[in-house]
Amino acid sequence: MRKYIFNGAVLSAALGIWTTVRRTKDGARDWKVVLLWISSAISLAIAIGTVIEESRRLDDGDA
Repeated sequence: MRKYIFNGAVLSAALGIWTTVRRTKDGARDWKVVLLWISSAISLAIAIGTVIEESRRLDDGDA
């Protein structure tokens, strides 16, 4: 769990989601909000996928 919490990419994506939540709460609701949420979700998924891939590579000894 620690490898996810302290990873810079995951932290950045989580802050991006926080920004998305604030913007959705305070802003206008139109098609741009949907794209904003999709973008934030994809960024978080890529960051988590990268941590998983790095972890597997280090476990296999291919560092």
